[in-house]
Amino acid sequence: MTDYGSVPITGLPKRVTVYEVGARDGLQNEKALVPTEVKAEFIRQLLAAGHQAVETTSFVSPQWVPQLADASDLLQLIEQPAGVRMPVLVPNDKGLNRALDAGVTEIAVFGSATESFAQKNLNRSVAESFDMFRPVIDRARSHGLMVRGYLSMCFGDPWEGAVDPHVVAGHARCLIDLGVTELSLGDTIGVATPGQVVALLDALGHQGISVDQLAVHFHDTYGQALSNTLVALQHGITVVDASAGGLGGCPFAKSATGNLATEDLLWQLHGLGIETGVDLEALVRTSTWMAEQLGRPSPSRAVQALSKEE
Repeated sequence: MTDYGSVPITGLPKRVTVYEVGARDGLQNEKALVPTEVKAEFIRQLLAAGHQAVETTSFVSPQWVPQLADASDLLQLIEQPAGVRMPVLVPNDKGLNRALDAGVTEIAVFGSATESFAQKNLNRSVAESFDMFRPVIDRARSHGLMVRGYLSMCFGDPWEGAVDPHVVAGHARCLIDLGVTELSLGDTIGVATPGQVVALLDALGHQGISVDQLAVHFHDTYGQALSNTLVALQHGITVVDASAGGLGGCPFAKSATGNLATEDLLWQLHGLGIETGVDLEALVRTSTWMAEQLGRPSPSRAVQALSKEE
Protein backbone atom coordinates (compact mmCIF):
# COMPACT_ATOMS: atom_id res chain seq x y z
CA MET A 1 0.00 0.00 0.00
CA THR A 2 1.41 3.38 -1.02
CA ASP A 3 2.18 5.66 1.92
CA TYR A 4 0.83 9.15 1.20
CA GLY A 5 1.90 10.49 4.57
CA SER A 6 -0.07 12.01 7.41
CA VAL A 7 -0.66 15.56 8.57
CA PRO A 8 -2.15 16.04 12.04
CA ILE A 9 -4.67 18.69 12.96
CA THR A 10 -4.47 20.32 16.37
CA GLY A 11 -7.18 19.49 18.86
CA LEU A 12 -7.57 15.82 17.88
CA PRO A 13 -6.87 12.79 20.09
CA LYS A 14 -3.59 10.94 19.63
CA ARG A 15 -5.33 7.57 19.70
CA VAL A 16 -8.84 6.38 18.82
CA THR A 17 -10.47 3.07 19.67
CA VAL A 18 -12.28 1.63 16.67
CA TYR A 19 -15.25 -0.33 17.98
CA GLU A 20 -15.87 -2.92 15.27
CA VAL A 21 -19.55 -3.80 14.72
CA GLY A 22 -19.37 -5.69 11.43
CA ALA A 23 -19.81 -9.15 12.89
CA ARG A 24 -23.00 -8.22 14.71
CA ASP A 25 -24.57 -5.04 13.37
CA GLY A 26 -23.23 -5.74 9.90
CA LEU A 27 -24.28 -9.35 9.49
CA GLN A 28 -27.63 -9.06 11.27
CA ASN A 29 -28.96 -7.20 8.24
CA GLU A 30 -28.03 -9.88 5.70
CA LYS A 31 -30.96 -11.52 3.91
CA ALA A 32 -29.16 -14.84 3.55
CA LEU A 33 -27.90 -16.75 6.58
CA VAL A 34 -24.12 -16.62 6.88
CA PRO A 35 -22.58 -19.93 8.02
CA THR A 36 -21.34 -19.93 11.60
CA GLU A 37 -17.80 -20.92 10.61
CA VAL A 38 -17.64 -18.00 8.15
CA LYS A 39 -18.65 -15.62 10.94
CA ALA A 40 -16.02 -17.15 13.23
CA GLU A 41 -13.31 -16.76 10.59
CA PHE A 42 -14.42 -13.17 9.99
CA ILE A 43 -14.01 -12.40 13.69
CA ARG A 44 -10.63 -14.15 13.84
CA GLN A 45 -9.41 -12.00 10.96
CA LEU A 46 -10.75 -8.83 12.58
CA LEU A 47 -8.82 -9.68 15.74
CA ALA A 48 -5.69 -10.55 13.76
CA ALA A 49 -5.87 -7.12 12.07
CA GLY A 50 -5.42 -5.54 15.50
CA HIS A 51 -8.92 -4.63 16.62
CA GLN A 52 -9.23 -4.12 20.36
CA ALA A 53 -13.05 -4.07 20.41
CA VAL A 54 -15.13 -6.46 18.30
CA GLU A 55 -18.84 -6.87 18.94
CA THR A 56 -19.40 -10.50 18.08
CA THR A 57 -23.12 -11.35 18.09
CA SER A 58 -26.46 -10.91 19.81
CA PHE A 59 -28.53 -13.09 22.11
CA VAL A 60 -31.76 -11.88 20.61
CA SER A 61 -34.73 -14.07 19.72
CA PRO A 62 -34.09 -15.99 16.48
CA GLN A 63 -37.65 -15.08 15.51
CA TRP A 64 -36.65 -11.43 15.24
CA VAL A 65 -33.08 -11.76 13.98
CA PRO A 66 -32.60 -15.24 12.49
CA GLN A 67 -29.19 -14.23 11.15
CA LEU A 68 -27.82 -14.36 14.72
CA ALA A 69 -29.58 -17.50 15.92
CA ASP A 70 -26.19 -19.25 16.16
CA ALA A 71 -24.80 -16.92 18.86
CA SER A 72 -23.92 -19.64 21.39
CA ASP A 73 -22.33 -21.89 18.75
CA LEU A 74 -20.34 -18.97 17.34
CA LEU A 75 -18.81 -18.02 20.68
CA GLN A 76 -17.56 -21.56 21.15
CA LEU A 77 -15.52 -21.22 17.96
CA ILE A 78 -13.57 -18.09 18.89
CA GLU A 79 -11.16 -17.20 21.68
CA GLN A 80 -11.05 -13.81 23.36
CA PRO A 81 -7.49 -12.42 23.41
CA ALA A 82 -6.33 -10.84 26.64
CA GLY A 83 -7.22 -7.17 26.87
CA VAL A 84 -9.64 -7.25 23.91
CA ARG A 85 -13.30 -6.31 24.27
CA MET A 86 -15.74 -8.78 22.70
CA PRO A 87 -19.23 -7.65 23.73
CA VAL A 88 -22.52 -9.30 22.79
CA LEU A 89 -25.85 -7.53 22.48
CA VAL A 90 -28.58 -8.69 24.87
CA PRO A 91 -32.19 -7.49 24.68
CA ASN A 92 -33.47 -8.67 28.05
CA ASP A 93 -32.91 -10.87 31.10
CA LYS A 94 -33.24 -14.07 29.07
CA GLY A 95 -30.53 -12.87 26.71
CA LEU A 96 -28.31 -12.05 29.68
CA ASN A 97 -28.71 -15.60 30.99
CA ARG A 98 -27.42 -16.94 27.68
CA ALA A 99 -24.55 -14.42 27.68
CA LEU A 100 -23.49 -15.38 31.20
CA ASP A 101 -23.64 -19.07 30.30
CA ALA A 102 -21.34 -18.31 27.37
CA GLY A 103 -18.82 -16.60 29.64
CA VAL A 104 -18.86 -13.17 28.02
CA THR A 105 -17.14 -10.26 29.73
CA GLU A 106 -19.18 -7.40 28.26
CA ILE A 107 -22.74 -6.93 27.08
CA ALA A 108 -24.58 -4.19 25.24
CA VAL A 109 -28.20 -3.02 25.46
CA PHE A 110 -29.97 -1.22 22.64
CA GLY A 111 -32.31 1.67 23.45
CA SER A 112 -34.03 4.39 21.49
CA ALA A 113 -34.08 8.17 21.81
CA THR A 114 -37.53 8.34 20.20
CA GLU A 115 -40.87 6.84 21.12
CA SER A 116 -41.66 5.72 17.57
CA PHE A 117 -38.53 3.63 17.19
CA ALA A 118 -38.84 2.25 20.71
CA GLN A 119 -42.24 0.88 19.74
CA LYS A 120 -41.00 -0.41 16.35
CA ASN A 121 -37.86 -2.04 17.72
CA LEU A 122 -38.78 -3.03 21.29
CA ASN A 123 -42.58 -2.91 21.27
CA ARG A 124 -42.62 -0.60 24.28
CA SER A 125 -42.10 3.04 25.24
CA VAL A 126 -38.70 4.57 25.98
CA ALA A 127 -39.45 4.55 29.71
CA GLU A 128 -40.64 0.93 29.58
CA SER A 129 -37.50 -0.09 27.71
CA PHE A 130 -35.34 1.50 30.41
CA ASP A 131 -37.32 -0.40 33.03
CA MET A 132 -36.51 -3.58 31.09
CA PHE A 133 -32.81 -2.70 30.99
CA ARG A 134 -32.52 -1.92 34.72
CA PRO A 135 -32.37 -5.51 36.07
CA VAL A 136 -30.24 -6.61 33.11
CA ILE A 137 -27.66 -3.91 33.76
CA ASP A 138 -27.74 -4.44 37.54
CA ARG A 139 -27.16 -8.17 37.23
CA ALA A 140 -24.51 -7.79 34.55
CA ARG A 141 -22.58 -5.31 36.67
CA SER A 142 -22.93 -7.57 39.73
CA HIS A 143 -21.18 -10.28 37.69
CA GLY A 144 -18.36 -7.87 36.86
CA LEU A 145 -19.38 -7.27 33.25
CA MET A 146 -18.95 -4.01 31.41
CA VAL A 147 -22.20 -2.72 29.91
CA ARG A 148 -22.32 -0.71 26.72
CA GLY A 149 -25.49 1.16 25.89
CA TYR A 150 -26.70 2.10 22.42
CA LEU A 151 -29.01 5.06 22.03
CA SER A 152 -30.47 5.00 18.53
CA MET A 153 -32.20 7.75 16.49
CA CYS A 154 -30.18 10.46 18.22
CA PHE A 155 -30.41 12.92 15.33
CA GLY A 156 -33.37 12.01 13.16
CA ASP A 157 -36.22 9.52 13.11
CA PRO A 158 -38.06 8.47 9.93
CA TRP A 159 -41.41 8.66 11.73
CA GLU A 160 -40.79 11.77 13.85
CA GLY A 161 -38.29 13.84 11.88
CA ALA A 162 -35.69 15.93 13.72
CA VAL A 163 -34.88 14.85 17.27
CA ASP A 164 -34.36 17.41 20.06
CA PRO A 165 -30.79 17.03 21.41
CA HIS A 166 -31.98 17.90 24.92
CA VAL A 167 -34.45 15.02 24.84
CA VAL A 168 -31.65 12.70 23.70
CA ALA A 169 -29.40 14.00 26.47
CA GLY A 170 -32.09 13.29 29.05
CA HIS A 171 -32.41 9.71 27.87
CA ALA A 172 -28.63 9.38 27.86
CA ARG A 173 -28.52 10.57 31.45
CA CYS A 174 -31.01 7.86 32.39
CA LEU A 175 -28.89 5.13 30.78
CA ILE A 176 -25.72 6.37 32.46
CA ASP A 177 -27.56 6.44 35.80
CA LEU A 178 -28.71 2.85 35.21
CA GLY A 179 -25.07 1.80 35.13
CA VAL A 180 -24.05 1.84 31.47
CA THR A 181 -20.25 2.10 31.31
CA GLU A 182 -20.09 3.39 27.71
CA LEU A 183 -22.85 4.99 25.68
CA SER A 184 -22.84 4.92 21.88
CA LEU A 185 -24.77 7.72 20.15
CA GLY A 186 -26.43 6.36 17.03
CA ASP A 187 -27.30 8.21 13.84
CA THR A 188 -29.40 5.23 12.85
CA ILE A 189 -30.63 6.54 9.50
CA GLY A 190 -27.55 8.61 8.71
CA VAL A 191 -29.15 12.06 8.55
CA ALA A 192 -26.90 13.99 10.95
CA THR A 193 -24.61 16.83 9.92
CA PRO A 194 -21.68 18.23 11.94
CA GLY A 195 -23.61 21.04 13.60
CA GLN A 196 -26.11 18.56 14.99
CA VAL A 197 -23.28 16.46 16.38
CA VAL A 198 -21.87 19.47 18.21
CA ALA A 199 -25.32 20.42 19.53
CA LEU A 200 -25.86 16.95 20.96
CA LEU A 201 -22.44 16.77 22.58
CA ASP A 202 -23.07 20.19 24.15
CA ALA A 203 -26.46 19.01 25.46
CA LEU A 204 -24.86 15.89 26.91
CA GLY A 205 -22.23 18.04 28.61
CA HIS A 206 -24.99 20.07 30.25
CA GLN A 207 -26.30 16.77 31.65
CA GLY A 208 -22.92 16.16 33.26
CA ILE A 209 -21.98 13.39 30.83
CA SER A 210 -18.28 13.32 29.96
CA VAL A 211 -17.01 12.55 26.46
CA ASP A 212 -14.98 9.78 28.11
CA GLN A 213 -18.28 7.95 28.63
CA LEU A 214 -19.35 8.28 24.99
CA ALA A 215 -18.86 6.72 21.58
CA VAL A 216 -20.34 7.68 18.22
CA HIS A 217 -22.06 5.43 15.69
CA PHE A 218 -22.68 7.04 12.31
CA HIS A 219 -24.36 5.66 9.21
CA ASP A 220 -23.36 6.96 5.80
CA THR A 221 -26.77 7.30 4.14
CA TYR A 222 -26.07 10.89 3.02
CA GLY A 223 -22.28 10.63 2.93
CA GLN A 224 -21.82 12.51 6.20
CA ALA A 225 -20.34 9.80 8.45
CA LEU A 226 -16.70 10.87 8.15
CA SER A 227 -17.39 14.58 8.56
CA ASN A 228 -19.55 13.84 11.59
CA THR A 229 -16.79 11.66 13.02
CA LEU A 230 -14.18 14.36 12.56
CA VAL A 231 -16.19 16.97 14.42
CA ALA A 232 -16.89 14.45 17.19
CA LEU A 233 -13.15 13.84 17.54
CA GLN A 234 -12.57 17.59 17.68
CA HIS A 235 -14.93 17.67 20.65
CA GLY A 236 -13.17 14.96 22.59
CA ILE A 237 -14.70 11.66 21.42
CA THR A 238 -12.14 8.83 21.27
CA VAL A 239 -14.33 5.75 20.56
CA VAL A 240 -15.85 5.39 17.09
CA ASP A 241 -18.10 2.56 15.92
CA ALA A 242 -17.49 1.25 12.41
CA SER A 243 -18.18 -1.83 10.33
CA ALA A 244 -15.58 -3.67 8.26
CA GLY A 245 -16.35 -3.23 4.59
CA GLY A 246 -19.32 -0.96 5.39
CA LEU A 247 -21.57 -3.91 6.23
CA GLY A 248 -24.94 -3.41 7.84
CA GLY A 249 -27.82 -1.12 8.51
CA CYS A 250 -30.83 -1.52 10.73
CA PRO A 251 -33.53 -4.08 9.89
CA PHE A 252 -36.12 -2.22 11.98
CA ALA A 253 -35.64 1.28 10.54
CA LYS A 254 -36.65 2.29 7.04
CA SER A 255 -34.10 4.54 5.29
CA ALA A 256 -31.18 3.01 7.23
CA THR A 257 -28.25 2.08 5.04
CA GLY A 258 -24.77 0.88 5.84
CA ASN A 259 -22.56 1.76 8.75
CA LEU A 260 -19.44 3.85 8.40
CA ALA A 261 -16.87 1.53 6.80
CA THR A 262 -13.97 0.79 9.12
CA GLU A 263 -11.47 1.09 6.24
CA ASP A 264 -12.75 4.56 5.29
CA LEU A 265 -12.47 5.59 8.95
CA LEU A 266 -8.93 4.19 9.21
CA TRP A 267 -7.83 6.03 6.07
CA GLN A 268 -8.95 9.29 7.65
CA LEU A 269 -7.54 8.58 11.11
CA HIS A 270 -4.18 7.36 9.87
CA GLY A 271 -3.98 10.32 7.50
CA LEU A 272 -4.40 12.56 10.54
CA GLY A 273 -1.63 10.74 12.38
CA ILE A 274 -4.06 9.19 14.87
CA GLU A 275 -3.11 5.77 16.22
CA THR A 276 -5.66 2.95 16.11
CA GLY A 277 -3.60 -0.24 16.34
CA VAL A 278 -5.53 -1.64 13.36
CA ASP A 279 -3.67 -2.77 10.22
CA LEU A 280 -5.54 -1.22 7.28
CA GLU A 281 -4.04 -3.54 4.66
CA ALA A 282 -4.99 -6.62 6.67
CA LEU A 283 -8.50 -5.30 7.16
CA VAL A 284 -8.93 -4.63 3.44
CA ARG A 285 -8.01 -8.26 2.76
CA THR A 286 -10.54 -9.35 5.38
CA SER A 287 -13.35 -7.23 3.95
CA THR A 288 -12.54 -8.34 0.41
CA TRP A 289 -12.74 -11.97 1.58
CA MET A 290 -16.01 -11.32 3.42
CA ALA A 291 -17.49 -9.61 0.36
CA GLU A 292 -16.70 -12.76 -1.61
CA GLN A 293 -18.54 -14.86 0.97
CA LEU A 294 -21.58 -12.57 0.64
CA GLY A 295 -21.42 -12.52 -3.15
CA ARG A 296 -21.16 -8.78 -3.67
CA PRO A 297 -18.47 -6.06 -3.64
CA SER A 298 -17.77 -4.00 -0.54
CA PRO A 299 -19.31 -0.50 -0.61
CA SER A 300 -16.26 0.90 1.23
CA ARG A 301 -14.43 3.46 -0.89
CA ALA A 302 -11.12 2.59 0.77
CA VAL A 303 -11.61 -1.13 0.16
CA GLN A 304 -12.37 -0.47 -3.50
CA ALA A 305 -9.37 1.82 -3.97
CA LEU A 306 -6.84 -0.25 -2.06
CA SER A 307 -7.96 -3.51 -3.66
CA LYS A 308 -7.03 -2.04 -7.04
CA GLU A 309 -3.49 -1.33 -5.79
CA GLU A 310 -2.84 -5.01 -5.08
